[in-house]
Amino acid sequence: MKREQVILLPGGDKQFAHLASEVNIADSEVLIIGSNAEVSAKSFLAKGAKSVSVIVDDHDSLVRSRYILQQDKNFSLKMMEFTRTDFISSSFDIVVAQASISCKMRNKIVKEIKRILKPDGILNVGEIVSLEENLPAFVKNTWDAGEIEPLLITDLNEYYVRREFEVVSVKDLSNQLKEYYSNSKVLLETKAVELSDKEKSYYKKLLNRISHESNVYLKLGGDRFMGFASIILRKKN
Repeated sequence: MKREQVILLPGGDKQFAHLASEVNIADSEVLIIGSNAEVSAKSFLAKGAKSVSVIVDDHDSLVRSRYILQQDKNFSLKMMEFTRTDFISSSFDIVVAQASISCKMRNKIVKEIKRILKPDGILNVGEIVSLEENLPAFVKNTWDAGEIEPLLITDLNEYYVRREFEVVSVKDLSNQLKEYYSNSKVLLETKAVELSDKEKSYYKKLLNRISHESNVYLKLGGDRFMGFASIILRKKN
């Protein structure tokens, strides 16, 4: 399996499939927020997207994405703060975030997304969610270590409605987390021998985080509390 064919994100290719089943992607100007977006970017172009821009917020992710996409001139790849991008208002038809804004900066990021989305534009967010309100310490500690601040799954719709989005569709992809945690650690370890020097530091940090999270999810009962959902939203005028 080629590295560029792998989605090292919760939800895998199921989030894109959810979006493609509900939204016409053809001729859209698309922005993807977050690292490991190379496969998704190619998928949007394959569906006829007019343009695909990808932004990451750290140098290691930028280097890695440039390495994978170095022969492909169809993408715009830049490093930016997600809370304050360089794009003009109403730039994009579709904005996608897959496990990249489930953090303490979510409110500011969503505000910025609203600014750069066109009227009636589509936001598709893959949110790491809490399946229960009362969480054990080992789950809280895991999310704190990963700087993750999940929404309660029953509050997901309300959060975005309060921010003047219309909910188009929601899909619970929590069952994909087992596959994600089971396969990602093995995949990263297997691919380690193929990494360039530029990629090693990025993958080392990623492997350490995934290893810890997978142990919590697969062995310590974290699957009762840790979930993932894809929500498709339309910006209200």
